Amino acid sequence: MAPRLAPGDVLLLSGDIGSGKSHFARALITARLEPLGLQEDIPSPTYTLVQTYQAGDVEIWHADLYRLCDPAEVSELGLTDAFTTAVCLVEWPDLLGDLRPQRRLELHFTPVADDADQRQLRLVPVGAGWAWLQGVQDV
Repeated sequence: MAPRLAPGDVLLLSGDIGSGKSHFARALITARLEPLGLQEDIPSPTYTLVQTYQAGDVEIWHADLYRLCDPAEVSELGLTDAFTTAVCLVEWPDLLGDLRPQRRLELHFTPVADDADQRQLRLVPVGAGWAWLQGVQDV
């Protein structure tokens, strides 16, 4: 998935605490940086709210909205502008309220009851431009 993402692609990562959202984001960012010979520490943005990474000519924004109190704070972070100019990974997207972009890929993470190390991932493309997902199975 990582090499196919382009500026304007917004991935909304939802699931309970510990469901794998941050782990997925770290893996995706690493997969985008490594082919360029780049290595970076990729912390959770729980306290900073947003971490950005430069992957060649593509900027990646990783946001964690868990601590936001009001959707208006999303605009203050510059996140709504980044929705059109960067690849955006947003944890706790319910806190976006009406600011959810019309074109987005929703990823829903659910722990597997019988195995604490496994997750089920459901992909829900919203809007046009996700044809490359055709044939990808929920896992």
